[in-house]
Amino acid sequence: MSFRPPSSFTSPSNTALLALDYELAAEKADALGRAGRKVEAALAALAKAKAEGAGPADCAHLVDEAAELVWAFLVQREICGFRSQADAVERYQIPRDVMIRVGVGPRKPDP
Repeated sequence: MSFRPPSSFTSPSNTALLALDYELAAEKADALGRAGRKVEAALAALAKAKAEGAGPADCAHLVDEAAELVWAFLVQREICGFRSQADAVERYQIPRDVMIRVGVGPRKPDP
C-alpha cells in the first residue's frame, strides 16, 4: 500500500517519531480496507442466500457472521478517526437485520 504523509510531517526534527506515525497511519488504513472487504463479502453471501430462498437457520447464521464483521469494521473506523457510522451503513447498504445484531453475541442454537 502506498501512503504519502502530509507536508506537515516532513519537518527534520523528530524523524523517528514521524516514521512511526507514518507506519501506524498506513497500517490503520490497510486494516480498514481489509475489514471493509470482509463486510462486503459477508453481505454479498447474505444477499445471495436470501435471493436463493435459504432457510431461516442458514440466514440467521449469515446475519450473525455479517454483524460480527460489521462491528469489527465500525470499531476500526473509529480507530481511524471516523466518528459517524451513518455514511458507512449507507455506503455498504447494511441491512436492518444485520445492524440490529451488531455488538450482540451469536445466537444460541435451539435445543
